Amino acid sequence: MSLAKRSTAEFIGTFWLVLGGCGSAVLAAAFPEVGIGLLGVSLAFGLTVLTMAFAIGHISGCHLNPAVSIGLAAGGRFKASELPAYIIAQVLGAIAGAGILYLIASGKAGFDLSGGLASNGYGEHSPGGYSLTSGLVTEIVMTFMFLMIILGATDKRAPAGFAPIAIGLGLTLIHLISIPVTNTSVNPARSTGPALFVGGWAVKQLWLFWVAPLIGAAVAGIVYRWFEKEA
Repeated sequence: MSLAKRSTAEFIGTFWLVLGGCGSAVLAAAFPEVGIGLLGVSLAFGLTVLTMAFAIGHISGCHLNPAVSIGLAAGGRFKASELPAYIIAQVLGAIAGAGILYLIASGKAGFDLSGGLASNGYGEHSPGGYSLTSGLVTEIVMTFMFLMIILGATDKRAPAGFAPIAIGLGLTLIHLISIPVTNTSVNPARSTGPALFVGGWAVKQLWLFWVAPLIGAAVAGIVYRWFEKEA
């Protein structure tokens, strides 16, 4: 399939991830009386990946995340020459998802972007008040583990057909662990979309949510490639 079609699928998939995941946090997490809370938001992010893996996995591989694309490239599973097209599509999809979310959320009286639009942050902008160091370590380790799950679940030696479930549940678990620390990124595109609408602090802190996930993903790709050589 052409790179243009695969990139378009990545745009749609990342759009859904941001709208579904961040949308659950902004619109439903603290909804009066029946809010879904941290558990619901974690599950929502996992479900966006699970549903898109079945919908577009056979088209683009369903990366939805620059860190995933880079981790797969480091692991020898993806062409480095195709990274720019995938990453651009993912970031644009995330921005579009955040834009639609903003249009919906701003339709409620009293809406204020100071709430963050589910942006990621550290220090005073961490949901639990965690430091930059805590955020950096969390994002590196969580992205490393996410890529290990992806690389392992999609290995030709793994049971066929179960990868979307393992990956979706893996992302759910990652959110259950790290929402209090950084609001969970492990995905530079997911972080970029909301940050561009919030501006200010969200854009200033965005660097961490590019640097840390890319480091974690690249290391995972190298480690898993070593495992494959030992097989």
